[in-house]
Amino acid sequence: MMKASAEAVRTGTIQRDTTETKIALTLTIDGQGAYSVSTGIRFFDHMLELFTRHGGFDLTLVCKGDLDVDQHHTVEDVGIALGEAFAIALGDKKGILRAGYFVMAMDETLAVAAVDLSGRTAYVVDDQVTVPMVGDFQTELLPDFFDGFARGAKANVHVKTMYGRSNHHKIEAIFKAFARALRGACSRDERMKELLPSTKGLL
Repeated sequence: MMKASAEAVRTGTIQRDTTETKIALTLTIDGQGAYSVSTGIRFFDHMLELFTRHGGFDLTLVCKGDLDVDQHHTVEDVGIALGEAFAIALGDKKGILRAGYFVMAMDETLAVAAVDLSGRTAYVVDDQVTVPMVGDFQTELLPDFFDGFARGAKANVHVKTMYGRSNHHKIEAIFKAFARALRGACSRDERMKELLPSTKGLL
């Protein structure tokens, strides 16, 4: 079930129930960086929390997934639900910047993210992570999160670690860069508030 909110408050609410996950999510784009996140994967929670804070979003998320099977369903489905919430919150997308990018330094690590809320789905992830686990998170699932988000939001998402030593930092820098790139893409341009940021007439 999906519910759109009033135009003045850019909020999206998702209730996604499958045989693999049950997700309740509420997102406010123009928030205060407030979060309440529970997925059953603590490192993943941490990434979503810092994503929310760095994006200036508000996020309430509870996911009950089949973690006894694997983390894959939880990580991918959270990505899908979060992307869908952004799509709902953005509405017709009139007046938004649409595209954003950010280069994030985190100690010895540098990451870059670029986002285009284009209505088309594509993702590229180059994380340079060299270990199978960081904390309790299966690192091979990082692309699945961004794939899910890109599908849910109908967006182009590119994230890349340029260099770094700590695998924790590589993933964290990617999430911070992604948050700030998305914050820019969602930002509104007062001069173009009645215009769709596309010459096609559709996003």
